[in-house]
Amino acid sequence: MGVRTSIIDKWAERVWADYLVAVTVLGAHLLIVRASGSGDWLTWIGATQRTDMYAAATGAVSAIGGLSAIAIAIYTTANGARLRAVRRQRHGELRRTWRSLLQGTALTCALILAAFSLDRDKDPLSARFIFEFAIVFAALRFARFVWLFDRIMAISDADLVEESSSAAVPVRDPNWLERRRRQHDSNA
Repeated sequence: MGVRTSIIDKWAERVWADYLVAVTVLGAHLLIVRASGSGDWLTWIGATQRTDMYAAATGAVSAIGGLSAIAIAIYTTANGARLRAVRRQRHGELRRTWRSLLQGTALTCALILAAFSLDRDKDPLSARFIFEFAIVFAALRFARFVWLFDRIMAISDADLVEESSSAAVPVRDPNWLERRRRQHDSNA
């Protein structure tokens, strides 16, 4: 197992890491803003534009949540041997991960809506930082969703390829030569 595979496996097993990474990114950004007095990109636009951005982000995150529900439906209806084995061996982990992805979508939408409702001119409550956390968290969850969906589809595709290649291979008749001789002799 390579280093990259090990890192990905560790990341895949630890859904809580997304919270930690999002808090770390937000904390680093807050430190930069407080120390330098610049880099607070959401104050560069007006409150109306920020709320428009919050609304658009909520719609985008909700759409991603809908896509993850579709992915779950595809996963549950796929019926190849490999995917059945994965379900048998990893059903608890997969259920926990899918549930976590959907809960993350709901949390992200709730945080964005909170920022949307709290943001005022000059943002005295710093609601924009709630939005920043939500967006970083959503990006991490989206990366996790894409990775998981890709893995599940790869397994499903491997099952489909195996099924189609086994159906395309003709079954060899061990008595074909004898049957051909008899047919040749009867025609002669």
